[in-house]
Amino acid sequence: GIKWMSSLEAKLEDAKDKKPTAEKLERLRREKINRFRNQHRINIQGTDLPDPIATFEQLQKEYTVHPKIMENIQAAGFHVPTPIQMQAIPVMLHGRELLASAPTGSGKTLAFCIPLLTHLKQPRNKGFRALIISPTRELASQTHRELVKLAEGTGFRIHMIHKATEAAKKFGPKSSKKF
Repeated sequence: GIKWMSSLEAKLEDAKDKKPTAEKLERLRREKINRFRNQHRINIQGTDLPDPIATFEQLQKEYTVHPKIMENIQAAGFHVPTPIQMQAIPVMLHGRELLASAPTGSGKTLAFCIPLLTHLKQPRNKGFRALIISPTRELASQTHRELVKLAEGTGFRIHMIHKATEAAKKFGPKSSKKF
């Protein structure tokens, strides 16, 4: 049917519609995030996903990444995160599992190393606390180089082990039992 109302009632009804509701604000926020992901060609699946970051500065503000790590990121010449870094870093900082695919040279190493060092918080004299397994020696060397640069000045000790006999000499004969 037809709803009859005065012009005053119509103005009041319009005012009600313009008041943003929590659901409407959340929907607008989600739309903005989805546009951002589409713009950067970020495809993600899952539930309750953290929002991507647009700048490295957001890491310090939202996730309290160590200031020295932030300095090292800037010193290495990284000013704007790549798409893999935009989404992978927040996912890992939220303690979520991640399976990511991105082209060579897209910044995957940094995307995984920043959350790793952030979760470790500070160096401790407790032996090996994180392990990165690489399929090739070249990739292991690249990862080692990036981690050393990223962790400079934080006190973390970064090691690359590619032969068990060398590791036993370097860390002691009991290291295989200890770690």
